[in-house]
Amino acid sequence: MIELLINGENKRFAKALNIQEILDTLGIESKVVAVALNAVVVKKHDWGNTFPKDGDKIEFLQFMGGGGFDGA
Repeated sequence: MIELLINGENKRFAKALNIQEILDTLGIESKVVAVALNAVVVKKHDWGNTFPKDGDKIEFLQFMGGGGFDGA
């Protein structure tokens, strides 16, 4: 069992997963996300071979489209 702190929430997994597998398991679309592992950005081409360790902190930062800023 491995426990990770993901976006401030403890998540448990039966085995070590790479970042892409974690995204898939959590249903997060990889096209619109950036990943930081222990406050270090992980490039997308490294997700498949980056395996967080028990107790690591992961932040998934999702990009959202939206309206412009109107200054109000």
